[in-house]
Amino acid sequence: AMLAGGVSRPNALYTQMGFSQLRALSPTGACSPFDASGDGLVVGEGAGMVVLKRLEDAQRDGDRVYAVIRGIGLSNDVGGRLLAPSSEGQVRAMAGAYEAAGLRPQDMDLIECHATGTPVGDSVEFESLRELWGNSGWTEGQCVIGSVKSNIGHLLTAAGSAALIKTLLAL
Repeated sequence: AMLAGGVSRPNALYTQMGFSQLRALSPTGACSPFDASGDGLVVGEGAGMVVLKRLEDAQRDGDRVYAVIRGIGLSNDVGGRLLAPSSEGQVRAMAGAYEAAGLRPQDMDLIECHATGTPVGDSVEFESLRELWGNSGWTEGQCVIGSVKSNIGHLLTAAGSAALIKTLLAL
């Protein structure tokens, strides 16, 4: 077994100054991913840890299994920038995860997104999802997309852990 997770307690002054200089902070103080009113991110602090264990070991030990990792996908944003990522790398990572898991996009009921509430970044991420799904047989209302950042802000180095835990609790 192993612990995996992240912890973020950013220095408020320097973190806020940095994101402010990038014009990434929400001037309204609200993180609204995928919303027309979204005007930037809100920095949060927190931590999240999960225990990863081989399924057969967890079953043998009588552990509660929240989920099984069936596949992962890796990539980079190719020609993207910090606040304006490229959809090419995002689509490649998602397609790889679906392929490794033996699943199709239309098999999903919930997709937890990175969505930070920045208009450009959220738009690129949504277009990446749209490109991946294409003509996959989706029906309206079949799948929910969301981002935990609307609840707790962007936890930076703990953002992935927070998103994973939210997804596990939603199962």
